[in-house]
Amino acid sequence: MVRVLDITDPADPRLDDFRDLNSSDRRPDLPEGKGLVIAEGVLVAQRLLHSRFRATALLGVDRRLSELQDDLDAVDVPFYRTTADVMAAVVGFHLNRGVLAAAARPPALELDDVLAGARTVAVLEGVNDHENLGSMFRNAAGLGVDAVLFGGACADPLYRRAVRVSMGHVLRVPFASVPDWPRGLSRLRDRGFQLISLTPNPSAVPLAEAMTGDKVAVLLGAEGPGLTEHAMRATDIRARIPMAPGTDSLNVATAAAMAFYERVRV
Repeated sequence: MVRVLDITDPADPRLDDFRDLNSSDRRPDLPEGKGLVIAEGVLVAQRLLHSRFRATALLGVDRRLSELQDDLDAVDVPFYRTTADVMAAVVGFHLNRGVLAAAARPPALELDDVLAGARTVAVLEGVNDHENLGSMFRNAAGLGVDAVLFGGACADPLYRRAVRVSMGHVLRVPFASVPDWPRGLSRLRDRGFQLISLTPNPSAVPLAEAMTGDKVAVLLGAEGPGLTEHAMRATDIRARIPMAPGTDSLNVATAAAMAFYERVRV
């Protein structure tokens, strides 16, 4: 059962895992530092507590403790109960959500393990905006995508903002890196995946016509540059989302949602 410990001093060293969350060089969620995963709010904390990520501690106000009580009954971790003012002094800003949970990063999942049993995966290249990344995980969870795979130059999916924007789904949707990018895409093809690269190029096939495989991997690139030519050449087909005249592209998270929906629809 959770251990409730009352904290009144923001300098208490037991709170160091939650300290300076808005500091660019001291954040506890930096992979090269403590490498912790930080979940904000009741819903995201709940998803962390029921995920493969092992919680190490929670920090929050009494009201949030009450709301999480059922989820904490089987968890042997400390809940540092304090006031909103003490929380603000610790994390560096006022936190409206009233609770934080910290977890250690587990070992990275292997690509073959993530692909086992999967029928629909998203493959990202150069997606370095944490909010777009979080939104894509939320879309993936809502539309039945089995996994998210990372090619080159993507942002850290476990950065606090990505976790928050994903509503905790980055903790639930499996993800892995594709080694030897983009040649490593051949491992997906060997497993029977149809590789579809999304591009705004008007000569590409409309997405609804392109998605014909029993197992599908949708490749998406960063806003602006999109997928590299090198990556697109490694795919089976290039597809576009039909656009109204005078427009050329969508936000990458929106484009991903449309592609995921098209997959559900067929």
